[in-house]
Amino acid sequence: MTTTTETTAVRKAVGTAHTRVEGLAKVTGAARYAGEIPFAELAHGWLVVSTIARGRIRSVESGPVLAMPGVLTVLHHGNAPRVDTDYVGMLGVPPDPTCAVFQHDRVPSLGWPVALVVAETSEQAREAAEALVVHYDQEPHDIDFTGGHPDAYPLDGHLPAVAEKGDLEAELTASAVVLDAEYTTPEEHHNPMEPHAATARWDGGRLEVVDSNQGATWVVGELAKLFSLDPSAVRVRSEHVGGGFGSKGVRAHQVAAVMAATALQRPVRVVLTRRQMFSLAGYRSPTSQRVRLGADADGRLRALEHRSLSLTSTVHEFIEPSAAVARVMYDADAHHTTNTVVRLDVPTPTFMRAPGEAPGSFALEAALDELAEKCGIDPIELRLRNEPEKGPVSGLPFSSRNLRACFEEGARRFGWADRDPRPGLRRDGRWLLGTGTAAASFGAGAAPSTAVLTAEADGTFTVRIAAADIGTGARTALTLVAADALEVPPDRVRVRIGDSDFGPAMIAGGSMGTRSWSWAVLAAAKELRERLALGADLPPEGITVRSDTTAAIGALAQKERHSFGAQFAETAVDVMTGEVRVRRMLGVFAAGRIVNPLTARNQFVGGMIWGISMALHEEAVRDRASGGHVGADLAGYHVATHADVPLVEADWVDDPDPDDPVGIKGIGEIGIVGAAAAVANAVWHATGVRHRHLPIRPDRVLRAGTGRGSVGERDAGHRR
Repeated sequence: MTTTTETTAVRKAVGTAHTRVEGLAKVTGAARYAGEIPFAELAHGWLVVSTIARGRIRSVESGPVLAMPGVLTVLHHGNAPRVDTDYVGMLGVPPDPTCAVFQHDRVPSLGWPVALVVAETSEQAREAAEALVVHYDQEPHDIDFTGGHPDAYPLDGHLPAVAEKGDLEAELTASAVVLDAEYTTPEEHHNPMEPHAATARWDGGRLEVVDSNQGATWVVGELAKLFSLDPSAVRVRSEHVGGGFGSKGVRAHQVAAVMAATALQRPVRVVLTRRQMFSLAGYRSPTSQRVRLGADADGRLRALEHRSLSLTSTVHEFIEPSAAVARVMYDADAHHTTNTVVRLDVPTPTFMRAPGEAPGSFALEAALDELAEKCGIDPIELRLRNEPEKGPVSGLPFSSRNLRACFEEGARRFGWADRDPRPGLRRDGRWLLGTGTAAASFGAGAAPSTAVLTAEADGTFTVRIAAADIGTGARTALTLVAADALEVPPDRVRVRIGDSDFGPAMIAGGSMGTRSWSWAVLAAAKELRERLALGADLPPEGITVRSDTTAAIGALAQKERHSFGAQFAETAVDVMTGEVRVRRMLGVFAAGRIVNPLTARNQFVGGMIWGISMALHEEAVRDRASGGHVGADLAGYHVATHADVPLVEADWVDDPDPDDPVGIKGIGEIGIVGAAAAVANAVWHATGVRHRHLPIRPDRVLRAGTGRGSVGERDAGHRR
C-alpha cells in the first residue's frame, strides 16, 4: 500500500513530538464546546440550589416567577418527571442521588438542586431563578470532619476497604525504629476551565444530549437507566472538552436538561456557574491519615500501617481510598491498610485526579522521609531498600517496575548527590533552601472498547471511537497510533471521537483512556490491513471494520500493572513571612510506551503543578454555621499561578513490557502523585520542621517556626 520510503518515515509517528491535530481549531475559536453549539428554538435552564444544609422543602413559590418575561417553566419536586435510580452504574457504583434531581422534598446539603427555571434566554432564566422563593423546614446539620470520628466505618469502593497480612503489633514491638504520625489533607475541587454544560433535545423520538463529559458511553448508560430508555434511543456527543479531572460524569445539569426538554419538547441548555460547581460537580474529600512504620536499624520495613478517613454525603457512599497506594509501593512483614468513611451533611465527593493516590502518597511518602531521617539513611536509599519483588498485598508479579531507574536518573539530573542531608543549613538571603523527594505510582489498566476504522476510496483512513479528549491530546495520540498501525503518514488519518453512536468505549478516566482506545484501534487496523492485503478494489463507500477488545482484555494475565515515578523539589522558605516558593521541580517517570512526547510532557508537568498547588495553596473551607464554603470561587479558593511555578521539568525512562500487546500506560494522573510530598519534604529540609497538614500556608510556617530545636520537640513523641 505504501512505498518503502513512506513506510520508514511513518513508523516514527509514535514516539515523535506532534502538535495537536485540533490545535488550530482551538486557538482560532473554531472548536466549539458544549455551551457554544447553536440549536433552533433553544431554551435556557438555570438551576436553583438550596440555601440550607439540611431539612425539607416546604414550598416552591413558582407562580410569580412564571409570570416573569420569557419564563417557560419551573421544574421542582412537585412536578418533575420521576426517574429510576435502582441500578448499578459505572465501575459497579450506584448512581449518586444528586443527579436524580427533583425527586423528593429532602435537602441533604447546602447547594442541593431544588428547582430549574427555564426561559427563552440565559439572562431571563438567571433573573427568574434568583427571584424564586423557596421555603424550608430547616434541621440541624453536621459538617465537622475530624480524625477518629466515632461514626467512621470501612467502605469498599473500587478497591477493598481493608487489606491485612502479618502481626502488626508484634512487628512494631520488634522494630528498632518506629514512626507514628498523623497527616491531613483538605477538601479540594476540580475547577476545569470549561464549566459543566449540556443541551438536551428530542429528535424523532430519540434523545440527543450535547455535553461536556469524560465518556459518551458512560453518559448514555446512566441517562438510559435514569429515564428507562433503551440505550439505542440515546445519543450523546462531546467533541471538545475543556478539562474534567474526574468531575465530568453524569450530574444534575444533564438530567435537569433532559427533564426540561421532555416537558417543553424543545432543546434546553443548562450550564453550571463556577459557584454551583463547588456543590454540584463533586470534589476530593478531606482526609485524615495515620501512618505507622516499623523498621530495622538498616531501614528495612517490618511493619507498615496506613489508615485513612474520608467523608461522604448522607445520601451516597463515595470513598477516597488513600491507604491503597501503600499496597503497591512498599512491602513489610506486617502490612495493614484500611480506608474508612464518615457520613456528613455535605455534597457527595467524587473521583479527582489520582483519587486515593494523590492524598495517600502525601502521607506515605512524607512518613518514609521521616523514617529515613530517624534511621540516618538517605531518603532515596531507604525507598530502594524496600523495593518489593512482587505485589506487597496481591502477591502478583509486576508487569514492569522501573522505579529504581526513575530515582537514579532523577537524582543524577537534580544533583541529589551534592545534597547535605542536615536540615536548615542552606540560605539565600532571607530564604531557607531545601530539597525533597518522593516516589509515585498509578495503575495501568485497560477496559473493553470498540473502534470503527474505514479505508476511504481516496486513500485516507477514518477512525471512529467514542473516546473523550479532555485536554490530554487523546485525539492526536490516536492519530499517531492508527498511522503507525496502518503504515501511513498521520495526515492520511482522520480521528473522530466523542460520539456514542461510534460504539461503546472506555471513559477518559483512571489513566486508562489512551491505553484502552489504542488497543481497539490497533485491533481494527490489523483486521483492515488483512482485508486490504487481499488486493480487492475499494468500493466508493470504502471498507469498514469494527473491533471489540473485550475478549483480549479478559485474557490478560493477572499482574500488577502500574506507572512509576520519582519526584524531586527544591523549595525556598521566607523566614520573615512564612512564604514557601518551589524554585524547581523534576519528575522522572516509567510509563510504558510514550505515544506523543509533546502532550505527554504536558500531562506530567500539569500533574506536578497541581501537586505544588495541593502542597501550598488549595483548601476549600466550610462555614460551620451555614454548611457551605467560605469562598466558592477562584478568588477564595487559591491555586498555583505562574509566580509559584518557575521551573518544572518532566522526563521518562524506558519502560518496556514484552508481554503487553499495547505497551502504553496511563500518564494523566501519575504526575500529581508524590508531588505534594516532595514539596513538603523539601520544606522540612529547608526549615527543620515537619508539616503534616496541607496546605503549607504561611501562617502555619510562622506558627511552627524554623530550626532544629522545633524538630526535636515535635518529633519527641514519635521516637522509641
